[in-house]
Amino acid sequence: MYVEPSLRTNDRLALEFLKEVTQFRRVSEAEVQMGDVQDPDLISDLPQSIIEIILTRLPIRDAVRTSILSSKWRYRWTTLTHLVFDDKCVRIYSDRPVLENCMVKFITRALFLHQGPIHKFQLSTSFLQCCPDIDQWILFLSRSDIKELVLELGEGEWFRVPSCLFNCKRLTRLELFRCEFDPPPSFKGFLSLRSLSLHQVLVAPEAIESLISSCPLLESLALSYFDSLALNIRAPNLKYLCLEGELTDICLENTPLLVAMSVAMYMNDDIAEYFEQSSSCNFIKFLGGVPRLERLVGHIYFTKYLSIGDYPGTLAITYSRLKIIELYQVSFEDMKEIRVVLRLIVNSPNLKELQISGSSTTVPPVEAPDLEFWAKECPKDCTFKQLKVVTMTDISGVPHEMEFMKLLLANSPVLEKMSITPCGYVIDPRLNMLVQLVRFRRASAEAEIIFIQDETLCIS
Repeated sequence: MYVEPSLRTNDRLALEFLKEVTQFRRVSEAEVQMGDVQDPDLISDLPQSIIEIILTRLPIRDAVRTSILSSKWRYRWTTLTHLVFDDKCVRIYSDRPVLENCMVKFITRALFLHQGPIHKFQLSTSFLQCCPDIDQWILFLSRSDIKELVLELGEGEWFRVPSCLFNCKRLTRLELFRCEFDPPPSFKGFLSLRSLSLHQVLVAPEAIESLISSCPLLESLALSYFDSLALNIRAPNLKYLCLEGELTDICLENTPLLVAMSVAMYMNDDIAEYFEQSSSCNFIKFLGGVPRLERLVGHIYFTKYLSIGDYPGTLAITYSRLKIIELYQVSFEDMKEIRVVLRLIVNSPNLKELQISGSSTTVPPVEAPDLEFWAKECPKDCTFKQLKVVTMTDISGVPHEMEFMKLLLANSPVLEKMSITPCGYVIDPRLNMLVQLVRFRRASAEAEIIFIQDETLCIS
């Protein structure tokens, strides 16, 4: 059983702790008589509110050292509500066990001497892995009105989050790195949680879904480095979403307030096979219910994922607030991926910035490209009225890439800049790309084309 030590206000413990992080210097009467010591510095008469501001901006080790400044500063650090511990809070030793022991002692004593509530506790260190003392720290914090908790431990054996964490009812922010996370059956959720980040966390998919849906105020969600994750996200107040990992199926079931998302998908053979067998429309499942989206960033395999499934036809949603779209590794030799890009930009009337990187291969297509595709898929009155900046990278000059740039130039009346960077293996076709770009009609008289290779070429 955990018992709080009785030395919380004991000056002997405080003095011992202070000696470990600072050096004392006594002033002799002779030095005072010789004039070597000046009158007391104004720092001793600073208002308590100013002292608190200074302490909150200092690293924890330096905050402890301020106890020697004057009687007004003595132990003022013990009332700090934000405690941040990292590798710099202890001296560096070549002996790893000694280093770990020093850090454990430092944090333990800091908590034992602390007075009042602790609203934020952050531990970001490469020195500690699976440390049993962390259980005691979290138990202590669960009784200290903790609101923000960040645990980022070093590589090695993963730390198992103790059950007492789920008693922190006032948590508003939770970030966990490299740990095992297993909510007990009796857990009803963090009712005040607004930000949740899980990175390399071992947790069952159903536990993640349950956790998300049981946090009614959740506004920011980040999940990264998960394997074969299928997830239904129900978070009516969610505004910011970041996903990274082997994602087999993601459904945004109830996220009407989402304004920004970033998605990076990694694919193995099993996930690729699952993709090919899927019949449901991923575009609708993922982007069919986010009308307030303002920024969309899709990394590797994102457009491939969105292109899978039977699409019902005309997109019923308009992204009237979407202003920035970034899509990476788009294959302009895959007609389904091209349709995904067109659906997004055509249904985003206020789009201002568009960035796309290609992923075309050097192998020429077996059949001639169907360039009539663009007349069929693009509405005749298609106009990108707010589009000002277009950035195209890793471009190989395949016909559909050129047609896409031609479409943007001809239908963007306020376009200011189109920046184009060929991929590394494209050398000979570069001149041909330039010739075609010069010939394309531009709806904007101010549009500038910047072609970037060994030296930057600007085409007015």
